[in-house]
Amino acid sequence: MTPKTNDKLASQKSLMAMKQFSEQYARRTGTYFCAEPSVTAVVIEGLAKHKDELGAPLCPCRHYEDKEAEVKNTFWNCPCVPMRERKECHCMLFLTHDNDFAGDQQKISLEEIEKVRSTM
Repeated sequence: MTPKTNDKLASQKSLMAMKQFSEQYARRTGTYFCAEPSVTAVVIEGLAKHKDELGAPLCPCRHYEDKEAEVKNTFWNCPCVPMRERKECHCMLFLTHDNDFAGDQQKISLEEIEKVRSTM
């Protein structure tokens, strides 16, 4: 008997892709993850879930009337326009060093993400 997967969570493939993207983007932009790792883990999970469901990492921290239309518009696809233009991340995934919530990490372990996912 195979273990039941939690269909509320993102696939492992998308999760790994979004983890890798987030780490690379933070390094490339000189931004840092939130000092509270659970925030980073939840956002990466949300991006991965949207990648599975919509084919694109739509910002998971906003409400959308029509997610498919938002994906096509691309404004809120991560990295969103405010992040690319002004380094403003509504999700607190990519924070500048002077942000009160910024940590000192540009990496997050898979174990940390999985710990948070187990509570979802």
